[in-house]
Amino acid sequence: MVHSKAKITAIGTYVPEKILSNAELEKIVDTNDEWIVQRTGMRERRIAAEHEYVSDLSCKAIEDMIRRYQIDINDVDMILVATSTAEYTFPSAAARIQHYFNIPQTGTMDLSAACAGFVYGLQLADSLITSGMYHKILVVGAETLSKITDYTDRTTCILFGDGAGAVLVERSEDEPGFIASISGTQGTGGIHLYKTTFAEQMEGQDLQKNGHLIQNGREVYKWAVRNVPEKAKELILKSGLTSAEIQWFVPHSANLRMIESICEKGPVPLERTLTSVEYRGNTSAASIPLAIQLAVDEGRVKYNDTMLLFGFGGGLTYAGSIVRWGVPDVTNS
Repeated sequence: MVHSKAKITAIGTYVPEKILSNAELEKIVDTNDEWIVQRTGMRERRIAAEHEYVSDLSCKAIEDMIRRYQIDINDVDMILVATSTAEYTFPSAAARIQHYFNIPQTGTMDLSAACAGFVYGLQLADSLITSGMYHKILVVGAETLSKITDYTDRTTCILFGDGAGAVLVERSEDEPGFIASISGTQGTGGIHLYKTTFAEQMEGQDLQKNGHLIQNGREVYKWAVRNVPEKAKELILKSGLTSAEIQWFVPHSANLRMIESICEKGPVPLERTLTSVEYRGNTSAASIPLAIQLAVDEGRVKYNDTMLLFGFGGGLTYAGSIVRWGVPDVTNS
């Protein structure tokens, strides 16, 4: 087993100013606040402005990180962005971030793994740094799901929001932060969560330029509740730790009722679980860093806490990592 030589050293987040509340959704589709809260636990979600895109949200999250920790990113040698809603197929959102900050020498790459993307990004960053190829990597999870949400579909439009979270992963041989990781895919379930293509739009569907998100929520729910607890237990076993040694479980914030079911069957109880779902909605690749940041700001997450991060979703794919939180405690939130 290769031992990690990387750790997370800083975090920053950003959510758009516009709030879409349950009350406002009542004016758009046949739904109501009580129904939404009962089934999803969601009360609000943030919506990007018309000309605000994934790279814009990402840059603001990185600026937040710089402000919080007074760090220099000029020597970052790789930028990884996990997203399914980048404004361009190319140039990548990562390349646009490089341009915005004018980082002189850095590689750039977007990752497409839907709601598991952020954790996949962390795993890739850990691998690249541990191999010795890179030393300082920005990992971003960012989405503008509102731009591919069908606001005539009452079953899905209540779920999704926009946001971004960024972390800095640096080489650390003395205090490595990555303990164990796991990933996998059940491709036969891909039909249950996907984005329509340009070709489908050409056949006469009245869709936006980027296509629409299509989800069979019942099937995704069943898959997640069946698989995530089992794989989380497998990951803890692989790490050599016990569930009692995990301070925080941070699953993808898909749906609060889903998370409650996962925690009932899983190794970490709900009271040690961090989410961003109530006031951010489902933000896909951004949901895990948004959940961590909320808990950091509340003073709950502390330096050296052990966290089990678990992303899952479209593919159907999952990625989990147990990390030791290497971000110093600060008060300038």
